[in-house]
Amino acid sequence: MKTATIRIFTAALLLTLSPNLYAQFVTYSNDFLNIGAGAAGLAMGGAQVSSVKDATAGYYNPAGLMGIKDKPDFTLMHAEYFAGIGKYDYAAAAFPINDGKRALGFSLLRFAVDDIPNTLYLVNPQDGSIDYNNIQSFSSADYAFLISFAQKIKETPSGRLSFGFNTKVIYRDVGSFAHAWGFGFDGALQYVGRNASFGIVAKDVTTTFNAWSFSFTDAEKQVLYLTDNDIPVKSTELTAPSLMVGGSYLFHFGDKITLRPALDLHLTFDGKENVLVSNNTVSIDPHVGLEAAYKDFVFLRAGINNFQQALADGDTLSQKKVWIYQPSVGAGFKIKFVTIDYAFTNLANQSDPLYTNVFSLKFDLGPLPKK
Repeated sequence: MKTATIRIFTAALLLTLSPNLYAQFVTYSNDFLNIGAGAAGLAMGGAQVSSVKDATAGYYNPAGLMGIKDKPDFTLMHAEYFAGIGKYDYAAAAFPINDGKRALGFSLLRFAVDDIPNTLYLVNPQDGSIDYNNIQSFSSADYAFLISFAQKIKETPSGRLSFGFNTKVIYRDVGSFAHAWGFGFDGALQYVGRNASFGIVAKDVTTTFNAWSFSFTDAEKQVLYLTDNDIPVKSTELTAPSLMVGGSYLFHFGDKITLRPALDLHLTFDGKENVLVSNNTVSIDPHVGLEAAYKDFVFLRAGINNFQQALADGDTLSQKKVWIYQPSVGAGFKIKFVTIDYAFTNLANQSDPLYTNVFSLKFDLGPLPKK
């Protein structure tokens, strides 16, 4: 009975660590990098590959950094998920260099769950008594630092073609128990025409990896041993390459109102996934977005993504599956050099929603001084 009780209370900690115990391709490795960046992009369901042109391009499509032209751009975002349990922070900066022929960007992302109870010492191994004073807390946090570069390939009156790439440094931390460093690269192209725009991003082109190391005290090892759990030493987690392709078109209604529908397709090649189109060769996850703008001053946005099959609510036999999706809406307005964006997005499904409010700020500090 004593061992069974300990096993129950150590389960939460071990579930945090267990996805990282195997050296293999992991379908949802570094999945915090797929949440999105900036309230404008989140409100459009992440459909940004073809049209992004600010500091968030370092996240969505580094080639889009050429859209900042001669002005540095800065973005800050904070969001809380699951009633504040998960906290997501994002900051990005982009700078034109070489007289606007190139651009350099920096992005920092953090997703964390703080104050996780560590119940390893909750149960006294001598007599099986429970002492709540022995509960401590720890944080599980994922960090990513992106260095982005973009350069124009060709520019004509009808459009601009540019390429870009990301260098990604990833650090993941689970209290004092586990740490991981990871590295990866993305390559990208973007064409921006007068109305039509197209983009493609090859994500994790060299296969992004996380190298995990684990550290347990002798007392922690003893508890894990008594509960028949393996004690990990090292492991490697791999993220397979994927493609993001997208297109958008800008419709003009007079000289004040514009409407831009956008469609991105995320293509993965590591087996079947629970997405809209799935087979053993390729899985396709669509992102659909729409943005209406008035005089480049007020913006209204909507999007839909994350199509999945799930069991129908109330299906006690677990046999009937239905399609669910993640809708989002948002707005933004620009005052001089400051843009405030807002997104209202659903994290679960339509009948049992988990909504999150996201705000972000963008600063345009004006042209750099000429040398």
